[in-house]
Amino acid sequence: MLIAQITDIHLGFEPDSPGEFNRQRLDRALDALLALDPRPDLLLATGDLVDRGDVESYARLRQAFDGLPFPVSLALGNHDVRENFAEVFPETPLADGFCQYELRAGPLRLLVLDTLEEGRHGGAFCERRAKWLCERLDEDGETQTLIVQHHPPIEVGIGWMNTDPTEPWVHRLADCLAGRTNVVGLVCGHIHRAVTTRWADLTVATCPSTAPQVALELRKIDPDVPDLRPLIVANPPAYALHWWNGRELITHYDTAEDHPVLARFDARLQEMVRNMMDERPV
Repeated sequence: MLIAQITDIHLGFEPDSPGEFNRQRLDRALDALLALDPRPDLLLATGDLVDRGDVESYARLRQAFDGLPFPVSLALGNHDVRENFAEVFPETPLADGFCQYELRAGPLRLLVLDTLEEGRHGGAFCERRAKWLCERLDEDGETQTLIVQHHPPIEVGIGWMNTDPTEPWVHRLADCLAGRTNVVGLVCGHIHRAVTTRWADLTVATCPSTAPQVALELRKIDPDVPDLRPLIVANPPAYALHWWNGRELITHYDTAEDHPVLARFDARLQEMVRNMMDERPV
């Protein structure tokens, strides 16, 4: 099972530009996914789908996804607006007004969560959303389950993008997931960087963005002192691939750009490849 993930598309950042930079970056990421062999079985787009939450940008996003040979499942981020999103993507399930739903992907069950609180940059996960999650987890304690959401519940070290680990929503989510032995991990976006860590006995994998990336700057930041540090950089659009091998979920990150090839599987390297593979037990 191969699940692709893109995140933080921010379509509509240039609302009046037909050749919008972020649309070009999205198209490059989708082209890279289409060129994969094997192709993904599913694509997750995990929030900040558009930049201003407007219907027109959601319509352009739908156009960008139309015709893909694999299904696309969507989550909402802090730049999204539920009402406008639902107008353009009415088939996306809602639970008690939130964009939360269960999805079967081969042997895996995915639980897509809504961490949006409109008007707030950081995440949220209220009692109503937590009740839905706990009910879904209580219904099935056997099927291997992946949690999908926009905001990571972790402190990443980039001060202006951090989640405070003492925030109530983080504890509420951790309480829902505690002791759930069939939850295989949590995938998110929001940080505009690839970040991986352990949290609440789970692996949290944060996908880099298709829109420009956040600079890797770990110095403490003082909001009262603009020190000219880089905040956003034009690294290539990126994506994640989550491969379920039947035992573990393995996450790879890549960028949508040309990679210079330094070696190919030709006759000169055939013996090396054969010897390496022969070491594996039959």
